[in-house]
Amino acid sequence: MTNATQLPGAGQPIVAPPGLEGVVAAETSIGDVRGEEGFFHYRGYNATELARLCSFEQVWHLIIEGELPDPDRTREFRQETARLRTLPEQVAKLLPEIASVEPFAPLEALRTAVSLTASVIGLKPVLDIPAEELRSQAIRVSALVPVILMGLYRAHQGLEPVPADPELGYAASYLQLLTGEPPNEAHARAVEKYLILTMDHGFNASTFTARVITSTGADLGSALVGAIGALSGPLHGGAPSRALQTLDEIGERSRAYDYLHQKVESGERLMGFGHRIYKTDDPRSVLLREVALETGGEQARFAEYVEQTALEVLHELKPGRRLYTNVEFYAGVVMNSAGIPREMFTPTFASSRTVGWTAAICEQASHNRLIRPLAAYVGPPPPRPLPEGYAYC
Repeated sequence: MTNATQLPGAGQPIVAPPGLEGVVAAETSIGDVRGEEGFFHYRGYNATELARLCSFEQVWHLIIEGELPDPDRTREFRQETARLRTLPEQVAKLLPEIASVEPFAPLEALRTAVSLTASVIGLKPVLDIPAEELRSQAIRVSALVPVILMGLYRAHQGLEPVPADPELGYAASYLQLLTGEPPNEAHARAVEKYLILTMDHGFNASTFTARVITSTGADLGSALVGAIGALSGPLHGGAPSRALQTLDEIGERSRAYDYLHQKVESGERLMGFGHRIYKTDDPRSVLLREVALETGGEQARFAEYVEQTALEVLHELKPGRRLYTNVEFYAGVVMNSAGIPREMFTPTFASSRTVGWTAAICEQASHNRLIRPLAAYVGPPPPRPLPEGYAYC
């Protein structure tokens, strides 16, 4: 690691800010987020431009392989990943059992199924395998996650799993695995743009979790299970359905101002607004607003009205706070318009983010050092004497 990532006073205990805000913990060539500029990129390419112009497979190749593929390589990569959409028989047989647990939580079920899959296909500790084998594991698991997710969802609905169509790209296949029907082209493209926008996003909580686990030398499956657990938190990946719920609760335009004003005034969080990094428009939200208005009909127009009202209320009640619309607000509208059930919103996020997680796992393994920070002890001063007469009992 170069001196660019060394903190002042290296080798001496340093008290980091809460949440490690502003602390550089590693180097990466996968991507970066520039919150003050409202910009993020994948390997130097504007991520929103990639979403507008590229297929999921082109951007997947960029993130995992490091370069944009030419048309011939894109076809090869699409065929390669499509061939990997077949679950091991042992996993396929157990999906209905996993899905039968009530209450059914798709992301928790995915976490369990990924752990099972890692065991069945024999993922070895990253410390013990070469980079090329880890890269192959990363692509295989990324290709399997949509199959696992939709297999779990359909099993819980009492439906048979849908065989993946090898002729379909990742995004269209995602919808086909859900419904069993050829997907609407406009819906597939809308979902594809969302999936590309959520592949990676800097050193977020789940990516950091994946890298910490990888740094121990654990297998790729273990790192993914940890990342999925981190994503399940409402403050990270659990907001799209909650943002859509807000629209439902408001119901009509005449109620928007009073509803939002009461929420903010009472100290409640407005899901879909504010971001830890962005201090201006979230570029993902800007693009998804366009996508939503193209495909989401009246709900999208209502969402746009609620967004503007919410920004007015936030400006009024929290002056000086730079709170803007984030990706979750319109993500729910886009997925809803494409027919993805609400309980599958965050799992859909997990499906695309698996690409970024596995790329981060490969990168961490390539120049690994165990991530082992310190904690500032703030309890009673040691050593404390035991109470007089205290004994074994």
